[in-house]
Amino acid sequence: MFLLLPPSEGKEPGGTRTRGRGPFDARLRSARGAVADALAAVCTAAPARREKVFGARGELLTRAEEAARALAVGTAVRLPAWQRHTGVVWIHLDPASLGPVDRSRILIPDAVNGLTTAEDRIPDFRCKLSVSLDGLGVLARWWRPLVTEALVAHCAGATVVDLLPAEHAAAIDHDALTAVATVVPVAFVGPNGRAVGHDAKAVKGAFARHLLTRGLGAATRFTGHGWHVTRDRSGALTLTAPTPAPA
Repeated sequence: MFLLLPPSEGKEPGGTRTRGRGPFDARLRSARGAVADALAAVCTAAPARREKVFGARGELLTRAEEAARALAVGTAVRLPAWQRHTGVVWIHLDPASLGPVDRSRILIPDAVNGLTTAEDRIPDFRCKLSVSLDGLGVLARWWRPLVTEALVAHCAGATVVDLLPAEHAAAIDHDALTAVATVVPVAFVGPNGRAVGHDAKAVKGAFARHLLTRGLGAATRFTGHGWHVTRDRSGALTLTAPTPAPA
């Protein structure tokens, strides 16, 4: 079983020059170089353009530009993805307490690397898949055939649990993936049945951990944060938030 999990916008700084060897490196190396060059070129653009692409101002923008330049010239320092990503999902996943085998089953589509496992060593970066870069266009659309090809080759015959929000799901042709793997979509909804996003981040991380440590068969026994899990006849999973207590 593999889990598709989003990266976090927040990232741990630092690292070493050690690159390591990830399962998608050879397939995606050239494409990663093209994105790095296009992103570095943004550093010479007008301030408004730089702020839009990197989604930052001030010190965060400076850090993002330094990271982009270092990546383009080959001097970027790296950390394992599970250490680099520091957002709410990843805090509640608690990847430090998982073993390397389980972390290697976490697959992460992102704007700069295309696709990595949580064990792969990745550079610092700040860029979303919804961003458009000169010469490439919207990155989710540009990466889609490459990321899909990598996933199809890596996950053929396996089960893939899809925990991605729409921005990251846009980088994958789900029909192509479903043709070779058993894809289990996961939805997070409120008591009214409507989809929820930011409020589900903590439970998404906790649920991902539950699946990795207990298996897909135990999915409906998850009770973290008071959420309730159901599975329909197609195998899709829905996590429903608890009803708020009356004021």
